Amino acid sequence: MIVSAEGLDFIKQFEGVRNRPYRCSAGLFTVGVGHLIGNGKSLPKDWNRVFSEKEINDLLAADIRKFERGVGMYIKVPLRQCEFDAICSFAFNLGLGTLQRSTLRQKINRGDKKGAAENLLRYCYAGGKVVRGLQIRRQAEYKLFMR
Repeated sequence: MIVSAEGLDFIKQFEGVRNRPYRCSAGLFTVGVGHLIGNGKSLPKDWNRVFSEKEINDLLAADIRKFERGVGMYIKVPLRQCEFDAICSFAFNLGLGTLQRSTLRQKINRGDKKGAAENLLRYCYAGGKVVRGLQIRRQAEYKLFMR
């Protein structure tokens, strides 16, 4: 499966889209929809510019492939498009390692999709504290998954 156009828009909405390189919350250079520039520690001169919408979309398309493959590898049961999009958004935000180790993945693979969707809501902490933005994102992923 691949992420739908609606799924890409969903990810863009929550990740944000920046047409100039910036330092993310971890202090690494990124551009577009959270695309890491090189190792993120330095900004090559040819990257210090304004990126077009097409360039940003191309970077996102290349980045999302990794998550599509990962979700396909870790989730062993058929998914509806909305479920796949929600899980790819989750993995894009938290990483494939988090998906691989998650109860969310285990519940989906056991056929407990409702339980898996409810488990999504637990991933709203950073530094041991609830982050409102993550809470909102997980609620939106839950609604997308359950649609």
